[in-house]
Formats: sequence, C-alpha cells, structure tokens
Amino acid sequence: MLDAKIKEQLKAYMDKLQQPIELVAAYDDSKKSQELRELLVEIEPMSEKISLRTEESQDVRRPSFAINRIGTDIGVRFAGIPMGHEFTSLVLALLQVGGHPSKASQDVIEQIKELDGDFQFETYFSLSCQNCPDVVQALNLMSILNPNIKHTAIDGALFQDEVEQREIMAVPSLFLNGKPFGQGRMTLEQIIAKVDTGAEAREAEKLKHKAPFEVLVIGGGPAGSSAAIYAARKGIATGIVAERFGGQVADTMGIENLISVPYTEGPKLVAAMEQHVKEYEVDIMDLQRAKKLIPADKPGQHHEIQLANGVSLKARSVVLSPGARWRQIGVPGEEEYRNKGVAYCPHCDGPLFKGKRVAVIGGGNSGVEAAIDLAGIVGHVTLIEFGDQMRADEVLQKKLRSLKNVEIITSGQTTEITGENGKVSGLQYTDRKTSESHHVSLEGVFIQIGLVPNTEWLKGDIELSQHGEIIINERGETSIPGVFAAGDATTVPFKQIVISMGEGSKAALSAFDFLIRNSLEESEDEEQAA
Repeated sequence: MLDAKIKEQLKAYMDKLQQPIELVAAYDDSKKSQELRELLVEIEPMSEKISLRTEESQDVRRPSFAINRIGTDIGVRFAGIPMGHEFTSLVLALLQVGGHPSKASQDVIEQIKELDGDFQFETYFSLSCQNCPDVVQALNLMSILNPNIKHTAIDGALFQDEVEQREIMAVPSLFLNGKPFGQGRMTLEQIIAKVDTGAEAREAEKLKHKAPFEVLVIGGGPAGSSAAIYAARKGIATGIVAERFGGQVADTMGIENLISVPYTEGPKLVAAMEQHVKEYEVDIMDLQRAKKLIPADKPGQHHEIQLANGVSLKARSVVLSPGARWRQIGVPGEEEYRNKGVAYCPHCDGPLFKGKRVAVIGGGNSGVEAAIDLAGIVGHVTLIEFGDQMRADEVLQKKLRSLKNVEIITSGQTTEITGENGKVSGLQYTDRKTSESHHVSLEGVFIQIGLVPNTEWLKGDIELSQHGEIIINERGETSIPGVFAAGDATTVPFKQIVISMGEGSKAALSAFDFLIRNSLEESEDEEQAA
C-alpha cells in the first residue's frame, strides 16, 4: 500500500506517539478490505505503541477501522481507506489519539472540552475532495478532546447504499445524531460555532471592545492576506475580517501557475497564507461577514465597517478584498436541487456520480477541465456551451474531443434543471441557432461559468462597475479616500491568485502612504488652529 519513502516518513511521525494506541479493524471479503488489511499491517510495526486487532462486533461498517487510545474511550473511526487527500487525516488521527498535541489555539481547545451533550458525527467524504480533510480533521480532533463527541469518517464511494439512502450528492456531507448537519468545507471554528449556540454572542461581545485600526482588511483570500502582511510589516495596527479565511482558493484543486511553486492545492495554500499572516501582529477576525461600509466624513478620520452580528469596527483606512463566488446560471431548479445533483466542484463531488450521466455547463477552461476529469469517473458527460464555440485553451479542447463518453453541445442555453423525488433528473436547453428545445436525462449538473464578485453589500456606498466590481485605479484607490481594494472583486483584469497577491500588497502600501500623508496634514491643521 505504501511506498518506501512514505513508510519512512510515517515511521518518523509515529516516533512522536506519547500514548499507546490500538487499531481495531473490521473486514469483509471485499478487495477493499484486503487493501485496508495491508495498510494496517504496514502501520502496526512502525511503533511499539501501536497494536492491531480485528473487530469482533458485527454492528460496524466494513471495511472500517477505529484508532483508540488504550484504556480510554478516546478514538476515531474511518469507514474506508483514508488515502488520497485523506492520508493526512489518517496521520493526524494516529498522532492525536496517541497524545501528540494539536496546533489549535488554547481558546478553541477549551471551548471544545466544555461542550456538553451527546454528539455523534458522521462525515461522508471522497478521496478526491480537497475540502473534505478540513472537516474530517476538525471532527476527529473534537472527538479526541471531548469524550461526549464521536466521529466516523465515511468514504462515500465505498458505501454507495448509504449515499443513496441518505440522498447524499455533495461532499463533505455531515450528519449529527443521524440528522443532516452541514455540507461543504467547514473549519473547526465554524463547526464549533454551529454546535456551541452561545459562541456568536460571546465573540460579538469581544469585538465590541476593539480599538480602531490603522488598516482594516476585509477578506481573507490571497489579496486580503497579502494586504494584511504588508500593512503589519509597517508596524501599524492591522486587522483582517474574513467570513471564511482563504476564500475561493480553499475550493481550488490543482494550482500550477503560482510562481516558484510548481504545484500546490488550494487548502494547502490557504493554510500557508494563514500561517504567514499569523507571524505578524494581525488581529484575525474569522467567521465574520461585513454588512455595510460607512465612509469617514473626511480623509484621516475613521471609516466604519458594520458586521452581520451587529458589531461595528473602525479604521482610518480600509482594504476591500471580498473576493468572488461561483456564478449561478439562474434557471429554475438550480437552487432547488443544489447539493441534490447540482454541484460546483467536480473534484469534490465527482466520485458520487460514478457510472452516472452528468452535464457540465460552461465551455471555458474550468468547464472543459471539469468535463475531462468527470469523464474518467462517470458514465457519460454532456458539455453545454452558450457560445458558438468553446472558449477553453485548444490543448484542453483537443483532449476533451478525444474522449468517447463526452458529448459537446455549443450554442446551447440551459433553461431549466429538472428533478424527480427531490433529485436532479435532467436539464432542458434551447438550441440558440434553431430555437428548438431539448431535454437531456441525467443525474448531475456541474456548473462552471465563472465567478461573481461579493460586493452586494457595497452598493450605494462605493463606485462599482456594471458587473459589480469595485472600480480602482493603478494604486488600488476606490471612489472613497482612504478606502482601497484588491483581488477578484475589483476591475483589475485577469483574475489570478498571483495577481491578487500583488494587488493586495499594492493596496496595503497605498493605504500606508495615505495614512502618512493624512497624518502630516492633520498635524499642520492642528498647528494652524493653535
């Protein structure tokens, strides 16, 4: 199962075990059970603190295994084989059950330990999902820290009967005590906030007492992270407000165009960005959504940012980097069947449609790449492009046309997503050349038509383009003195991670320059008044 290099690395990690752990495996006669047996047999001799035995109870999923701390009720369970993106989850579970400390903040650890109640979590994941490990690792840690919390991570591709029965069509899908709890990427803090009903009020109370910032950054993606770092390096009071640190990058699979980094993945880049920001004195206010901008009366005075929780933050300068989100096609059935066949992440949800018929809406690079990836998993892919021809790079188009289980439809306008029994059953599209309407029977629709800026909350307070983008000049300045902007939510052309990083840095430097100049002007005004 494991190559020599990975074995060597894993064995080095197992030297960090502080408590004895037991691997308790449940097998059946399947090939996957044999693979799981091979994996666990390879792991057992890596430390004298690891033992392995077979599960006696029949009331467990097979293949599956538990990692238990001997002599306690602390443990986690994996149903399936946690390889691919989940291999890190396996390593962390082994270490943390074995007593190796988590890197979570002490405040978060104490909050988890104080949770009262009975929490039985189940997470359905796919091995190709880059967002799933965040959820799996968060819930594993919670179950290790609090005996009232139990967690089982389940590979949906291996337990298709459960996936069908629970109507799971997107991962990660979380269940708490047998009932749906959440879908999509969730951080440890987000999960805790949802479980701990008093957390939001306590956090709001803390925010009320924040002193005004010199620079307040709105958004935690590449632009926001860069802006916060560059501002903090100037030694000025810097804060960053993020609804979800990392933003859209957290949902990105392969990243191959970040200069000096030949390949990385969205969640890894987000973790690195957050760690970099934390190396400076930046006040990170995560899980907070900005609701309104109230500009200062004159340059140098405080702007106000109202948050969704009712709290207001003040700053002499602001860098707006709210980012963007997946663009919707806005047809009947899209919202109704979201996560019930309508999906936006082919890497995450593709394995749930193994052998089925799906459609991809969009003929740009992201749409064609999605169709290529899905073609290796699903039974058939229908790609529908609104224009007369696909817009993707020719090399991608050539690859797509070579696939036998792909149909390409151009000049097609999707008009409706249809469904039966609460799930997608097909879509309706109109041939824009003949005006004829057609129906395609399928079970999944992956929408890949670009992004829309998260700027609705700024309308009426700042100048926006016809596409809702924040209008900026070459210095990142907006229509409001002292308010700057950067990243995918602005009019800067070419929405790329590396460009957002540069724009965020530039906006922070412009904000610092603004503060210096206005501080001088204020001093001169005070002297004249005296």
